[in-house]
Order: sequence, then structure tokens, then C-alpha cells
Amino acid sequence: MTEQGNANATANIQTTTSTELDEPSKYNVILLNDDYTPMDFVTEVLMDIFRKTKEQAEAVMLKIHEEGKGVAGTYVFEIAEQKAIETTAKARSQGHPLNCTVEKE
Repeated sequence: MTEQGNANATANIQTTTSTELDEPSKYNVILLNDDYTPMDFVTEVLMDIFRKTKEQAEAVMLKIHEEGKGVAGTYVFEIAEQKAIETTAKARSQGHPLNCTVEKE
């Protein structure tokens, strides 16, 4: 074959791409007990920010009170971080020292 013939030849190449997606890591928003934040306020935060029912919020609040900390919710990192910021802002705006952390599940 001549060079001209090679230039006109086309290649039939098939490629396949396999992409595996991992689920994003989950993070717990953990509320910490203190001696000054009222239990009713903690329950309110759990209902307003973390969308717990009254019964769920009271159960988490009691766990925080008795064990020193409790999981308010589990989310992808960005949402967990935002909920922790909202919780701290709400607590400070009402004069409460409630603290929370974000920890990988």
C-alpha cells in the first residue's frame, strides 16, 4: 500500500468507560451537654434544625443530658457543617452556650 492509501484508511476503535461512584461519607452532628442550656431549648433545636418529631427530640435531648452527648443527625459533610453552624448561631443568639461537633460516622 502507498502512503496515500494509509492516509485514507480509517480505524474502527471502540472504547468503553467504566465509572464507579462511591457514596459520599456521612458525618454525625453531635450536641454536647452543658449545665446552662435549658432542655426545652435543646428539644426546640432538634425539632427546628434537625426536623425531629417531639418524641424523637426529647429522646435525643435525654441522651445528651444523661450521657453527655448525642447524635442530632447524620448527613453528608456540607449539610452536617451547615446544621452545626445554624445550631451554634441559634444558641448564641438566645444566650446559650450549647456546643456541637461534626464527626465522621
